[in-house]
Amino acid sequence: MIQGTVSFDHERGAGSVLALSLGAVVTALVLGVLLLAQAGVMAARAASAADLAALAGADAARGLTPGEPCAVASEVVGRHNATLSSCVVTGGEVVEVVTELAYPFSWGVASGHAKAGPPPSPPGA
Repeated sequence: MIQGTVSFDHERGAGSVLALSLGAVVTALVLGVLLLAQAGVMAARAASAADLAALAGADAARGLTPGEPCAVASEVVGRHNATLSSCVVTGGEVVEVVTELAYPFSWGVASGHAKAGPPPSPPGA
């Protein structure tokens, strides 16, 4: 025969609190991963806009396409919903650009940097 009874009434609802706490932690972790993924996507978009703008500007600097190199680069950057923060033409044919792309909800900007110019000459040429 059992001498006494053990009461667990003081633990009533503890499973619900634990489940809600675990749900909150998982939600916070998922939100953090999503924010990091968004930052990676925005950085890649800013870098892509910079790459394409530098190539287009270098083509204009070499006379392969019409226009002033930085104006052409600015147009390309605008098509990618980014802004051109700097554009420098060096040596007459090398274009270096820096782009910025604003994060949603005003959390800052992602930036991209690229430099393009004529292809290197083959060895011994």
